[in-house]
Amino acid sequence: MNIMRVVRDLVTTKRVFGLHAKKLQVLQDENGNVEVAVDPIGCREGDFVITIAYSAARIATGNSKVTTDLTIGGIIDDWTVERWGAAPLRTG
Repeated sequence: MNIMRVVRDLVTTKRVFGLHAKKLQVLQDENGNVEVAVDPIGCREGDFVITIAYSAARIATGNSKVTTDLTIGGIIDDWTVERWGAAPLRTG
């Protein structure tokens, strides 16, 4: 598991069947790298989250047939940029 921050929603016009009804989020790690994750819990921009990766990410969506390797597993209630030591949030 890793701590990441939600940058924004990811909107797509077409998706593979396993992702057709799943909310996607763009996430940023503490080094400024971005990744896309399935969001089964409803995060907002700027939230710090715990991510679940690899084969466990499919199970964390509630449906092991979902084609993902990164899922948001929880929103962190009390976390700050100072604790994280991260680059500024990318918004563009």
